[in-house]
Amino acid sequence: MIWFAVLLAALLAAGFFWLQSSVSQNGPAVLDRIDRLTGGNSNIERAARVSYGPHPAQTVAVYRDPAASGPQPVILFVHGGGWHAGSPDDYGFAARNLAKEGFVVVLSGYRLYPDARFPAMLEDTADALQWTSENVTRYGGDADRIYLAGHSAGAYNAVMLALDPQWLEARGLSPDRIAGAIGIAGPYDFLPFDTDSTRNSFGEADNPEATQPIAFARGDAPPLLLMTGTEDTVVEPRNTKALAEAMEDAGGAVTTAYFEGMDHNRIIMALASPFSRDRRVLDAFGRFADETAAARTPEPSVPVQDPRP
Repeated sequence: MIWFAVLLAALLAAGFFWLQSSVSQNGPAVLDRIDRLTGGNSNIERAARVSYGPHPAQTVAVYRDPAASGPQPVILFVHGGGWHAGSPDDYGFAARNLAKEGFVVVLSGYRLYPDARFPAMLEDTADALQWTSENVTRYGGDADRIYLAGHSAGAYNAVMLALDPQWLEARGLSPDRIAGAIGIAGPYDFLPFDTDSTRNSFGEADNPEATQPIAFARGDAPPLLLMTGTEDTVVEPRNTKALAEAMEDAGGAVTTAYFEGMDHNRIIMALASPFSRDRRVLDAFGRFADETAAARTPEPSVPVQDPRP
């Protein structure tokens, strides 16, 4: 029986590494299929899928638990893919598992290279936020508690939108519309442009420094949660460290989470069944939402007694 246990362990390990390779090559669509088979989230519904602009990539999809009561916090989740690949349709696993945790989740698409370059990804994410702000209450979401989130390139979009207010202001939205931003393995300080994806999407920017989230660290920004895996070699953890230090120096609110043993793929796999049994990433979402909600709630006033007899 010992040989059988060893063989089974070897097969499981080989399968895990195969899956990581498949996620890297074939995208999150692989995770979505596995999550559908193993997740047990059949009660989570996709309540809407609509276009917020004329381009085919400009879509949002709303996921919710129809049994949930009361307005729920909202996560506007932006997909990764190096600004040249990816689709929100492949991230149902993230929406279903986050909806199970008590969120209304809006998956957002945006124009990709070669159809678009900087700042199109930010303009589109701002448009998706505007749509969410105006419509999410119809699906049980709380429009006063909208969190931007994303993985990899999507984390860039989410965090940049939270730090540079011009994209919201151009649409008549206050930066206060964002309750917080959650970056998963995001690039925040990536000058010079030394990869094909960064050269393609940012290489023609008039002011390269103005494309970097770290350049907009400020004390009055929405709270940030920056998560990364210690073994990430695609978007190195130094991005999280650098932005967190810049935010702290500016007096801003920032929380970091470094997950031992996770790489660029494993951290997003943690939002899909069966890998979500490692709850470190899901729990970080919940804690951040609870902590920021508490910070935004004013202390009840205490009546002042008249000292006069």
